Amino acid sequence: MEYRRDTTAASNRSNPWKDGLGRTSIRGAQFLLLLTVLVVSIYGLIQIRLVVIPLLLALILAAAISPLVNMLRRKGWPSAAATAFSFFLLLAVLGGVVTAIVFAVRSQLDELVASASEGFDQIYDFIRTGPLPIDESQIEDARQALIDFATSATVGSTALSGITAAGEFLAGAVLLLVILFFFLKDGDRIWAFLLRPFRGERLHKAQRVGFRSLEVLGGYVRGTAIIALVDSVFIGIALLILGVPLALPLAVIVFVGSFVPLVGATAAGALAALVALVANGPFVALMVILAVVVVNQLEGNFLQPVVMGRSLSIHPLVILLALTAGTILAGIVGAILSVPVAAVAWAAIKVWTGEDEPDADPEELPAPADSAPAASSEEPAAPTE
Repeated sequence: MEYRRDTTAASNRSNPWKDGLGRTSIRGAQFLLLLTVLVVSIYGLIQIRLVVIPLLLALILAAAISPLVNMLRRKGWPSAAATAFSFFLLLAVLGGVVTAIVFAVRSQLDELVASASEGFDQIYDFIRTGPLPIDESQIEDARQALIDFATSATVGSTALSGITAAGEFLAGAVLLLVILFFFLKDGDRIWAFLLRPFRGERLHKAQRVGFRSLEVLGGYVRGTAIIALVDSVFIGIALLILGVPLALPLAVIVFVGSFVPLVGATAAGALAALVALVANGPFVALMVILAVVVVNQLEGNFLQPVVMGRSLSIHPLVILLALTAGTILAGIVGAILSVPVAAVAWAAIKVWTGEDEPDADPEELPAPADSAPAASSEEPAAPTE
């Protein structure tokens, strides 16, 4: 026994990779390798963003509308009829929302921009001439940094020019609709194909990850829409009570901004405060800010936990980092997509490691392939669409 321990110790001393520094070096190399793969993957996805962004949007919308498709199928609707009805209903809802937003904002857009610009100039002059020790160059640097951050790597410089931007938008919209239709129609087959490499316990884990991911995505979209509607209604009522002009377009902007967590509704509220500052003076602007803060606190402490449930159970710091990274990589679209992607990734990790279980009856999940009869050639079914 003593001889064996001495031999093992001598072997460890002769192998520099088995001591503490060697093991740390191996872990460091593994981390750098994973980081390199991640960076290369993100760079590759950015190059094909015309495919990636419609794909992610279609997946999120399919997760949101899939409960309706499943309900219609359980009621006896043919699969094609249930898919077509849900698809066109979603298109009608989205088209109605976009049309309402356009008509609400278009007629008063110039006045809104002018009021916001004038309000910003008033704040700029106050900061420049006020008691705070801030000179004009610092303010201008901060302003330019904010502009650079908001426009950095959005969709590429060429995509910002007219015809290219319009072409990419139309191509992305058509691709989004096609992918969404096939997700709703053949989601179970697509999922079964993706599960083919898995066997046994890994197959069961992958099925649970898929179920939980779609649950998170669907809950996130539906919850965000409800919260955005509540924010816009209550802030719009506050603007009407305070006599702030352009209350309707400002409420619409609050609705749209609420789809960007943490900062969207706050930024829209700041815009409303700028308009109130110009039209009604500092006191009303302060009341608008107070109303926005109260609504956001009620949303964060009461409404969001009830509506979202576990759909967004990640720390606000993670949300902020995801928003920053998404904005840098893909602009406003990245800011909208980054949070649900982060939430799904975190939920998938928790399910795969056994820290979280989906709220599903185990009998509803397909049995692992290893437990199926040997003569069966059926593919494992998806937990949901």
